[in-house]
Amino acid sequence: MKASELRDKSADELQENLVTLLKDQFSYRMQKSTGQLNQTHLLKGVAKDIARVKLVLAEKSV
Repeated sequence: MKASELRDKSADELQENLVTLLKDQFSYRMQKSTGQLNQTHLLKGVAKDIARVKLVLAEKSV
């Protein structure tokens, strides 16, 4: 997910996207703790996506 794609979305869409990403992050953390997550790089990718969405939301609020 690129920041330029996120800037085209509305604040409500970004908020929904953020909630989805946070749920995914929680799911991945639980899978990792139980040893079910084989693709551990997904955790880092989701964290970066969350940061991007928060950045764009902050830009839109100014």
